Amino acid sequence: MSAEPLPAFVFQTVRRIESAPGLARRLGELVSGLDAPGRSALIVTDAFLASSGLVAPARASLEAAGWQVAVFDAVTPDPSEAVVEAARQAALAHGAGLVIGFGGGSSMDVAKLVACLARPEAPALAELYGIDTRTVARLPLVQVPTTAGTGSEVTRIAIVTTGADTKAGVVNRALLADLVLLDAELTVGLPPAVTAATGIDAMVHAIEAFTSRLRANPLSDLLAVDALRRLDRHLMAALADGRDLAAREQMLLGAMLAGMAFENAPVAAVHALAYPLGGQFHLPHGLSNALVLTPVLRFNRPAAQARYAALAAQLLPEASARLDEAQRCEAFIAHVAQRVADCAACGLAQRLRDCGIPRDALPGLAAAAMQQQRLLQNNPRPLSEADALAIYAEAW
Repeated sequence: MSAEPLPAFVFQTVRRIESAPGLARRLGELVSGLDAPGRSALIVTDAFLASSGLVAPARASLEAAGWQVAVFDAVTPDPSEAVVEAARQAALAHGAGLVIGFGGGSSMDVAKLVACLARPEAPALAELYGIDTRTVARLPLVQVPTTAGTGSEVTRIAIVTTGADTKAGVVNRALLADLVLLDAELTVGLPPAVTAATGIDAMVHAIEAFTSRLRANPLSDLLAVDALRRLDRHLMAALADGRDLAAREQMLLGAMLAGMAFENAPVAAVHALAYPLGGQFHLPHGLSNALVLTPVLRFNRPAAQARYAALAAQLLPEASARLDEAQRCEAFIAHVAQRVADCAACGLAQRLRDCGIPRDALPGLAAAAMQQQRLLQNNPRPLSEADALAIYAEAW
């Protein structure tokens, strides 16, 4: 029997990852090996985290190690070009030689861009939009996620809001961090609704990476499967007891593994349909993904049956042993739908109409989703504007 030929693939990720509770309190020690010009560091975060006291131990550790530290705490959800520019100016004013993203995906995305833009010879932000539009040098970059969802700490992607309801992405290998710190203590106080939304978001990353049409590969598959198992197994425990540190560690690791998977096997229609919900109605990204997840899985079923069946075998091994492929596929979709429904008790909205989205907005959302061809090309099943409208209608 001849061996199955392997697909040609490229796999890339960050330089170093450390995982342990309490790492943020040792930040000064952990960044000592980075080749940073000078001893000035900029922490990029949001106002809530800065005022909550969560940033203070990390800052104190840096200062004890001899760093001059400034904090930029004006990051907002779906950060705009103005926010990125303000953070860049803060880095330049401080003479930052090290940039630290501390927070959720928005803070880490801004930190990535600041590390590239806060240099005298740096290009303008507009020159970076697109995929590897130019080679960029950057300042040393550390990422410290405080939610278990986006996976931004290990991706070369940053999303910027460019208008009232438009976004643009920077995809560049320079955005991959030098150091990622997974400190589950930082996620212990995450509210249940945020835990639910970010947890489902991470599950979407794993599912879409595993079914990505163009670039799924053996390494991304391994990461996606392991991530989904961890996330599915521990999400409800993290929701039941937000101080369950073991569950929080598993969620944080699962989210990062899913990020590594979709960095190399990109996401698809769930994200393409989620982006207009965030852009036009300012819904949080994790919630947007959760709202359209099950309808997209049902739409993809004819093309993704074998892959969904394989995921069912991982999540539901005993039940799957008694089912054929089509039944395992159905079981997987039902299981994911139930996970989303389980999160309703934590405040996760279940329908578009629950979020104040009128039905007459659906055609505009469908038209906007079709602009996300960078994502839609990865979907296992081709999706038309009429298909997008039908999915939004099912989610409404």
